[in-house]
Parts: sequence; C-alpha cells; structure tokens
Amino acid sequence: MVFDLKEVFERDGAAKTVSFELAISDIELDSGYPFSTPAQVTATASNKTGIVRLYLDVSFVYNRPCDRCMKELTTTMEYSFEHRLIASLCGDDDGDYIETPDFSLELDELVLSDILLELPLKFLCDEDCKGLCPTCGHDLNEGDCSCDKRTIDPRLEALKQLLD
Repeated sequence: MVFDLKEVFERDGAAKTVSFELAISDIELDSGYPFSTPAQVTATASNKTGIVRLYLDVSFVYNRPCDRCMKELTTTMEYSFEHRLIASLCGDDDGDYIETPDFSLELDELVLSDILLELPLKFLCDEDCKGLCPTCGHDLNEGDCSCDKRTIDPRLEALKQLLD
C-alpha cells in the first residue's frame, strides 16, 4: 500500500488517513504460521508546525503455543506505532526519521517490520504458568505429578557431592 503524503507535507495542519488489510498469513515464525487473519491497519499522517508524524494502529489474530506449557493460544494483538517523516535528509543521522523524497511511503514493509519487532520474545498463557514436568511432561498448571522432585540434574551431581 503506497501512502501519498504530498498534500500533508505541503500544508500545515493537514492530515490524511487510510485503512487497509495487510496479508501476513504466509509469514513463518518459529516453524509455524502464527497469523491466521490479515492485519487491519489504520495509518494517519498529520502535519503540525511542519513536522509530519505517521501514526499506525494495527490489529491481528495471533496463534501460538505457550512457551512453557505448549497450550495452543489465540489472541488478538493490537499495537500502535509512531514515526516521524521528512522529505529529505541533511546528513547521516537517519535513525529517528523516515525519508520520503517523493512524498509517498510504502506502508506494507514498514507495518510488517513494526509488527515483527513488537511481538513478544516469550509468549505465555499466563505470567504464572508453571510449564511442563521435565520428567513426565505433565502440565503442572493442572496439578502436581507423581515424579520424584529430588532428582538432581546429572550435570550438577558434582556440586551435590560438595554438600555431603
């Protein structure tokens, strides 16, 4: 989706909004396809005192197993992003701005990179998720298992001998 920003850059106080769907269901993450629906995107560019800002509101359905208990989860993720736009750079410092020399901006790549950078590194069903028993694989959120909890990791066996 190409966002034409010429009228926003040329007139102080101008604003322009577009809404569109971004197809992301074919993106593979962690050996799976977690996006089951297209992302709903609303982009608003506004010029206030010569500074053009781009506001992005994004929502999509995210499917992924919990990283601790492997329970399959489906949730709607909603994010808001903000970027500052300029027509051209006057130096090497471009970290805080997006350059739009022809007054147009390709939104698909920008939205996709914002989404991927904002996704949680650890996806949990609950902050207090207890995970799975490392011995039998029982979901510890449903209750304790009958495994011996005193089993020591063989890599730490030498430390146990120091305590004896």
